[in-house]
Amino acid sequence: MARYEIHGSNLLSGTVTISGAKNAAVAILPAALLVSGKCRIENVPDISDVRIMMDILRGMGAKIESLEGSTVEIDCSQIQYTKPDDDLVRKMRASYYLMGALLGRFGKAHVALPGGCNFASRPIDQHIKGFCGLGAEVDETEDYVALSPGPEGLRGDRICLDMASVGATVNIMLAATLIPGQTIIENAAKEPHIVDLANFLNTMGARINGAGTDTMKIRGVNSLRGGTYAIIPDQIEAGTYLAAVTAVGGNVLVQNVIPKHMDCITSKLREMGANITNYDDSIRIMRTGRLRQSTVKTRPYPGFPTDMQAQICVCMALANGVSRLTESVYETRFFGYCTELQSMGANIRINGKTATVTGVERLYGTSVSAHDLRAGAALVIAGLAAEGTTYVENIHFIERGYENLVEKLTALGADIRRVED
Repeated sequence: MARYEIHGSNLLSGTVTISGAKNAAVAILPAALLVSGKCRIENVPDISDVRIMMDILRGMGAKIESLEGSTVEIDCSQIQYTKPDDDLVRKMRASYYLMGALLGRFGKAHVALPGGCNFASRPIDQHIKGFCGLGAEVDETEDYVALSPGPEGLRGDRICLDMASVGATVNIMLAATLIPGQTIIENAAKEPHIVDLANFLNTMGARINGAGTDTMKIRGVNSLRGGTYAIIPDQIEAGTYLAAVTAVGGNVLVQNVIPKHMDCITSKLREMGANITNYDDSIRIMRTGRLRQSTVKTRPYPGFPTDMQAQICVCMALANGVSRLTESVYETRFFGYCTELQSMGANIRINGKTATVTGVERLYGTSVSAHDLRAGAALVIAGLAAEGTTYVENIHFIERGYENLVEKLTALGADIRRVED
């Protein structure tokens, strides 16, 4: 079993380059199912979720070639299957995007319910609402979702989501791209990777307007052509390195970022005492003195992202004073990683949706276990900041979303290595 061994208290310095966005990649790859021709996709992160998604597509008949750097070429034109491999689908959460892509391409789909991080109950009721709004009939069991055309066939319609669900917005967008008529998504999610997916589809010939706003309009087209597209930088990976420097201290230039996407994160880190300078496509962060307390509430974009909640909690654990962290997206996301941080000396009390974090002078290395992707990243940050040696178990969660984490941190001066027992 692999784990990370971290010897903490080393300041971080140097330059780190951010990879392509995980959350965009795992939506854009299944979107290639809609394209008649070859898609050349650049800035694809080399992470386990992406590798699993490509294995799923290959198993369905896609031709995928890895080119130089982080570029892949995908040709899904010969795919005839509408039922992807169940075991692979269950290994990752974003595999539910195959439902929308297959419904749009073939008018039907049979997809096992997904797996991935198990930090909260994440129902797909809004996805189902969207598919039904497009005229699909849905057969849902404990194991799979089967989609087929209803009596009047598939057609565009107005769909109002009960909440701004990223997954439902993506799935409706994928399904509606090739469905006749106009689809309007009200209360659509606005995250950067939603916009990136829309830009990818439009580059291939889709007609999608309003991505990044509350209301998206999708005019169905007959087909999509092949083309070339580059995935945006990963907002959460960048935020994780920024949080690491904030917690540990040092001076790091974070390259290949879109600073506007980072405002919701950098504003809070500045408030806590980090010195941050934005450039065209990079951010410099420095931190020397003791951190200050803060109050953070997670919200859908452009608010503070839930995927950065655990990382900023580590910063709070080392700040002077009492901080409050409220989770408004996934209520149970505190459980698991907060207990691990407490074992390292953090002072955290949880009351419902809010964690009260009283800062301590230092954390202490011990053995901890990742319970999900972002919680695992937070434990790595805690280990970098702690005195002594920290062992992080269950690192397969972390490697779902961080490319070359050990190599990138080592280049910044961290003492971390991946070891096999």
